[in-house]
Order: sequence, then structure tokens, then C-alpha cells
Amino acid sequence: MAMWNPWRGCKKCSEGCLHCYIHKGDAKRGVDTSHIVKTKDFYKPIQKLKNGNYKMKAGIVYLCFSTDFLIEEADPWRQECWQMIRQRSDCTFLFLTKRIDRFMKCIPADWGDGYENVVVCCTVENQRNADYKLGIFDKLPIKHKCITAQPLIEAVDMESHLDGIELVVVGGESDRNARPLDYSWVLNIREQCIRKNVSFEFRQCGTHFIKDGKEYKLQTKDLCSQARKAGINFKSHR
Repeated sequence: MAMWNPWRGCKKCSEGCLHCYIHKGDAKRGVDTSHIVKTKDFYKPIQKLKNGNYKMKAGIVYLCFSTDFLIEEADPWRQECWQMIRQRSDCTFLFLTKRIDRFMKCIPADWGDGYENVVVCCTVENQRNADYKLGIFDKLPIKHKCITAQPLIEAVDMESHLDGIELVVVGGESDRNARPLDYSWVLNIREQCIRKNVSFEFRQCGTHFIKDGKEYKLQTKDLCSQARKAGINFKSHR
């Protein structure tokens, strides 16, 4: 498992961005998050060792997890990234995006019905964005599709958009001012996934977590482990 961030910086564009950890971390370091720039890792996938082997090993590559692969400011650089992705067919590149409505403007000329080694994960956090973004996502030519509802800030019905989806990930918000995550919302999406035979993963609780009407305040370090303890992940039978 590798990380590849060819550029850094991002801009808030949806309700889910309110307490973004990237913006918070940059603020502590005095960095302007809205300034999108290439990183020293831009050519990471094709860098080689002296023996001619790639430095980055084959496998899953998490792409742009500290920014957005489809962000407008990266338009001049993205085509070169697609070339590297195509070259590294031994890797599976996975990226999340809050800008799925830009997807068709950002794909390479030879995209066709999608690259086999690319997984696109559309992020939603509330019903309004689920209706809008997943309505677009439904129709896009992508071979491997996932949905991330994290941070989930209200109950969401996405069942009508689950055809062709391989995985749905749900999680809460981690911040002292985090909006609460109600466990009933998580279970409801899980049931939608089970009915549609789509894999489901409860990735993390929220800092303010509601279960059976009672609110709990959890430490950030415990959010993922508490979600795992719930034991509600579902594996598709496909």
C-alpha cells in the first residue's frame, strides 16, 4: 500500500469540508491550504532504483488523499498523471473526490469505459449531495466505483444509486466541534448495501457519537477501533 500526492493544497467545496483535517493541520503550520502546488513526489510512480525496478512497489496506491485529484488548479498537470497511471498497470490507483461533477472534463483521451487499474470513490455527506453527486456518478464510465459517506452528517438514502458500486464506506467526523454521528444512520446505510449486495465498511465513529439516543464523546485515537468493534462490516457475495 503506497501513497501518492502529486500536488498539495485544496479548497473547501462542500458541507463535509467544514472541519477538514488537512486545513487544520496546515493552519497549525502556517501553510496556505488554498495554494495548490506540485510536490516533490509528482513522478513517484515511475521513479526507478539503480537496478531498473520501480521504487514504488506494485499494489494499491492511495492517490491524492491530502487533496482532490479533480481539483481545477491541477488541470494542467493531470494528463501527465494519467500517463503514469497507465504505465503502472501493476498498481491499482484509488482516489476520493468531492468534485465528481468535473470527472468527464478530467479524463484522458483513451479512457473509454475506464482504466482497469483505477478505482474512483465519490464522497457524500448528506442527502442533498448524495442526490446530486450520485446522480452524476451513476452515469459515468468507470470500471470500479466506491462511495464514501464520511463524514456522514445526516441520514442518507442512497439505495437507488448502488447499482455498479463495489463498496460503501461510512464514518463520522473527528473534531472537538464535530457534528454528531448517529449509529442508526450507519445501520440504515448498511441495510441498503445488504439489500443491493454491495460491500459495506464502517470506517470510524464520530467524536460525538449517538447510539440508542445517548451521546458519547470519543477520543480521536479510538474512532477506528470502536467502529471495528461494532462488527457490522458486510462483504458482498459477488
